[in-house]
Amino acid sequence: MTGRGRTCKAKSPDTKCAKSTSKPEEMKHESPPRCTRKDFKEEKQKGATKEQKPKVQKKLSSTDEKPSAQSICKEKTTKHFTEEVSKQQSTPAVNKKAPVQGRQAETTEPVTKSKKMQPKGTTEDSPKTTKEKKCVRKEKSPEQSREEKTKVQPEDIKTAKTCTTKDKIPETKMQPLRPKENPKADRCEGKVDPILSKTLDKLRIKTDEKSYTSKVVNELVNAILSHLKQNTQCFKEAEPLPTGSYYENLKISNPDEFDVMLAIPVDRVDVSPFGDDGAFYSVKLKRGNSPLKKFEESGTLSASKMLDEFRAKVKECAKKYTGWEVIRKKKGCPAVTLIRTVQSVTVSLDIVLSLKVRSSWPSFTKEGLQIDSWLGTKVKRDYKWEPYYLVPKFEGTGTEEKDGILAKDTWRVSFSHVEKAILKNHGSQKTCCEKEGERCCRKDCLKLLKHLLSLLKENNSSFEKFCSYHAKTTLLHACCSRTKDTDWRASSLSQCFRLLLEDFVSHLEKGILNNFFIPTQNLLSSLGRNKCNSLARCIREECDKGFSIFK
Repeated sequence: MTGRGRTCKAKSPDTKCAKSTSKPEEMKHESPPRCTRKDFKEEKQKGATKEQKPKVQKKLSSTDEKPSAQSICKEKTTKHFTEEVSKQQSTPAVNKKAPVQGRQAETTEPVTKSKKMQPKGTTEDSPKTTKEKKCVRKEKSPEQSREEKTKVQPEDIKTAKTCTTKDKIPETKMQPLRPKENPKADRCEGKVDPILSKTLDKLRIKTDEKSYTSKVVNELVNAILSHLKQNTQCFKEAEPLPTGSYYENLKISNPDEFDVMLAIPVDRVDVSPFGDDGAFYSVKLKRGNSPLKKFEESGTLSASKMLDEFRAKVKECAKKYTGWEVIRKKKGCPAVTLIRTVQSVTVSLDIVLSLKVRSSWPSFTKEGLQIDSWLGTKVKRDYKWEPYYLVPKFEGTGTEEKDGILAKDTWRVSFSHVEKAILKNHGSQKTCCEKEGERCCRKDCLKLLKHLLSLLKENNSSFEKFCSYHAKTTLLHACCSRTKDTDWRASSLSQCFRLLLEDFVSHLEKGILNNFFIPTQNLLSSLGRNKCNSLARCIREECDKGFSIFK
C-alpha cells in the first residue's frame, strides 16, 4: 500500500467527512483508490461548494491546481469544526445577560484574529497547514460581519431595555414636587410648614370670644336700624348687609373688626362713570317723589351731603348705648366707625352707607369676574344678576371737578356681597371644605398673607395705605389662574402660600393690581412705585428668612 493510502486509512478522513455531509453517497467512501478518481473529486468539489453559505464566494488560486482528495476531506473536517465553534460562541451569548457592546466585541474578535493570521497574497487552495485552514474558513465577508454586529438576540434586547429603565428610575425620584411651569415657588426655600401651621393656630379665634363679641355688635346694629326707621324718612328702608373678613370667616387673631353695610334701595337712577377707570360714578335721580331728593346738588345725588346726615343719625343712636364711642371722621371714608372694649379687646364697628342699585352692572365690569374656569359659567351668570352697591367714597382731596360734579359727591361701586359669596363657596367642587369633601388651603393662605402684611405695616409706617383688600384681590386672581381644588390642597399649604406671595410680589413690582370686577381700575395706582418695591423687597426677605417675623 502506498503512503497516501496509509495516511487516509490511519486518519480516517472519510469517516470525518461523513459526519459533516448529509448525502448518503459521500458517507460510503472508505477505500483510498476511490479518492483519486477524477469524477469523484469533481463531485466532492461540488458538494463542498453547495454546503458553503451563499454570500461567501470561493476564491481561485493563482496556480489553478486541483485539490487532492486529502485536502477535500480536511476542508470538510475544518468546516465541521468551525460550525461547532460558532455554535459554542453563539450559545453563551443568548444565556449570558451582557450589554450589547460587549457581545459585539466577542463576535468581531475571531474575525480580527483570522485577518491577522492569514498571510497576504494566499488563497484557500494554496498548500497550508490544518491550523491555517481553520483560520481561513473562519474568515467571513464584510457583509456577514456587519450582520453579526447588528444582530441582537431577543433576550438581550429585553435586558438592554431593562437596564435602560433602571437607569431612568433615579431621575424620576429626583424630580421636584412642584412643576417646572411654576418656577416662582422655588425662590422661597426652607422648611416653613411648622411655622405656618403654628401661626395659623395662633390666628384662630376662640369660639366663645367670637360668639360674645358678635352678640354685642349685633345689638348695636339692630338698635341703629330701628332708630333710622323710626326717626328718618330717607333712611327708613335701610337693609343690613354684613360684609368684611369676619363674615367671610377670614378674621384673624381677634374678633375686633366688623363691617355692616346699610343699603338704601334706589330703583330709578341714572348712573354715569366719573373718570376713566370705571370705579367711581355720579348718580342722578329720575322723576318721582323720592325722599333722597333733598340730597341732590346740581341735578346729582350728593354723596357727601347724604353721608353727613347719615353720620349724624348714627351718632344719635350710639349715645344711648354706654361703652360705644364714635371715631372722628376720616377723609374719603364711607363708614361711621364706632369702638368699644369687649373682654379687654378693642372692637371696631364700621357702619357703611350704601345705595342698592337693581339694574345691569356697569359696562366696565364686562371683562371682570373671570371665574368661568374656576366656579363655572352658570355661577358667574347668577352673580351678574345680583344688584350692585354704591358707597360714598372718593379718591384724593375731593375737589376734583368733572362736568360740574365734584369728586366728593361721587360714589364708588362695590361688589362686596359677591366677594363674600365667592369666598364662602370657593371650591371648583361643591364639596370643597365640607365634611364630605377635601379641605383646601385658600383661606389659610389669605390669612397668612394678611397677617404678614399687618406685621410689616407695624414695622414700617410707610406701608400704612396697603390694606387687606389688596391681599384678597390677589387671592381671587390666583384662584382664577389655579382653578382646581387639587392646586390648593391643605397638605400643600407651604407651596401654595409661597405661590400666593410670589403673585403679590409680582403685582407690587409691576405696580399693577387690577380690580377683580373692574379690570380697568389699578388698585396700586395711588400708592407709588417706590413703596410697592419696598414692600415687595421686605416680603422677599421674610421669605428667605423662613418667615422669622411670625416667630
